[in-house]
Amino acid sequence: MKMVGIILASHGEFANGILQSGSMIFGEQENVKAVILKPSEGPDDIKAKLQEAIASFDNQDEVLFLVDLWGGTPFNQVNNLFEEHKDKWAIVSGLNLPMLIEAYGSRMTMESAHEIAAHILETAKDGVKIRPEELQPKEAPKAAAAASSANAGQPGKMEYGLARIDSRLLHGQVATAWSKSINPTRIIVVSDAVAKDELRTNLIKQAAPAGIKAHVVPVEQMIKIAKDDKHFGGQKALLLFETPQDALRAVEGGVPLKEINVGSMSHSAGKVQPNQVLAFSQDDIDTFHKLAEDGVQFDVRKVPSDGRGNLDDIMKKAQEMLNEQK
Repeated sequence: MKMVGIILASHGEFANGILQSGSMIFGEQENVKAVILKPSEGPDDIKAKLQEAIASFDNQDEVLFLVDLWGGTPFNQVNNLFEEHKDKWAIVSGLNLPMLIEAYGSRMTMESAHEIAAHILETAKDGVKIRPEELQPKEAPKAAAAASSANAGQPGKMEYGLARIDSRLLHGQVATAWSKSINPTRIIVVSDAVAKDELRTNLIKQAAPAGIKAHVVPVEQMIKIAKDDKHFGGQKALLLFETPQDALRAVEGGVPLKEINVGSMSHSAGKVQPNQVLAFSQDDIDTFHKLAEDGVQFDVRKVPSDGRGNLDDIMKKAQEMLNEQK
C-alpha cells in the first residue's frame, strides 16, 4: 500500500518545527515534507517549493495538505494547486500537533487523503483544552453519552493489547503513537508508588487521549483484575509499568502477559546506560532474566515505527558496564 503523502505548509518555521515534534513522538516518517514561506519570499516561491515537495512523493495521486492558516499565502498557493486534483487531494487548515499525529496514525489504515482529512478533524479540535477545567465548554450530552458507552464494561475477557515498561508512564509517545497503533479502550498504569501519589494519578488521568479512560492501580489490584475482569471484560487494555520489577510481580501473580514492550528506563544512581533510552541496575538485569524464564518475550521500541531492538544484546552491554564499575 502506497502511503498518502503529507505536506505541512506554514508562514515561517512553524512547519519545520511541528515536523520535528511529530518525529519525536511518532518516529521518522516517509513521504512527509515541510514547506515554509520565509519573510523575504512571495507566493511564487512557496508555490515552487510545494511543487518540488509533491514531486518527491511515491504517491502523487493522494496528497494531504496540513496548513497553518486558512486564507494565508501558503493556503492560497496550496489551493491553487488543489483545484486540478480535488477529486483526490485534501486540505486541512489550523495545523496542530494532535492533528499531525492522528494523520500519521491514519495513514496506516486509510488509503485516501479525503478519508484521512475527514477523520483527523475531530482529533485536532479535541487537542485544544483549557485549565482550569471550568473554562472548558461543556461536552454535549450526546457526545458524553457516546463516550460513556464506549468505555462501559462488556461481557467477555479483557484483551491485553500492549504491556510497556516506561519510566515516564503516560506521555506523548504512548498517548499518541502507541494508542493509535493499539487502539485500546483503557490505559492502566500499574504501580504501587503512583497509586499512592494523588498528584501523579490525577496528571495521568488528565493526559489520557480523547475517548480512552486511564486508570492507576497497585500491582496487587491488577492481579485481581486479571483473575476476575468482570469490570473490564471486553475491554482492550494498554498496561504501563514504571519498572521491570512491577511487571515481574504482575506476571508472577497471574497477569497473562506474553510480550512486554521496553520503551524507556531512566538513569539514576547505581545504573548504567548502554543506549540513549534504557538504563539498568543489576536488579533490573536479573528481573528481565526472570521474566524471560517465565516465558515473556521483549519488544524494544520507543514508537511503533522503530525497528525492534535486541534486549539480550543491550543487557549484555549493560552487564559489562556494571562489571567494570566493580
